[in-house]
Amino acid sequence: MLKSLSFLSLVFVIIFFVSCGKSNPQQSLPVEQFFETNILNRKFIVSFAQDSGVDITSDYNGYFFILQETDLYHGPLQVTNGSNAYTGTWACDSDYGKITITLPDSPAIFQFLTRDWRFVSKNIPTMQLSPWGTTQPYFLNMTRQ
Repeated sequence: MLKSLSFLSLVFVIIFFVSCGKSNPQQSLPVEQFFETNILNRKFIVSFAQDSGVDITSDYNGYFFILQETDLYHGPLQVTNGSNAYTGTWACDSDYGKITITLPDSPAIFQFLTRDWRFVSKNIPTMQLSPWGTTQPYFLNMTRQ
C-alpha cells in the first residue's frame, strides 16, 4: 500500500510540474492587447498641446501621427501633413506607463514632442500625456481618428 501511494504521489508530482511548464508564448497581456488594438497603426492628431501655459495645438493642425508596429514595445513613428512626411521612432516601457517619442530630422515644432512622456490616461479615442520624470508644465493630448 505504501509503495503504491508513493508511486501515485510521484505520478501526480510529475504531472503537476509538466503541466506548469506549459505556457503559450504567443499569448499577450491585456495591456499589450489594448495597445496593439487601439494605438498601434492607427492615425492620431494632436488635439491639445500646451507648453508652459501656452496653447500650441494649432502648430500641429493637419498632421497625422501613426505609431507603426515593429513589436509591441517600439517601432517607427510616421508623421504626415499632406505631401510632407517625417519619420521618427517610439518606444514604450514594459508596463506602457512611459512612451518615448523621437523625431530627429523634422521641423522645429516637433522638438516639443521629442521627449519621454508618461500616460496620464489612455481613454481611447484620446491619450493624455505629460512629461516623464519632471514637473514641466507640458501637456499633450492625441486623439485617434
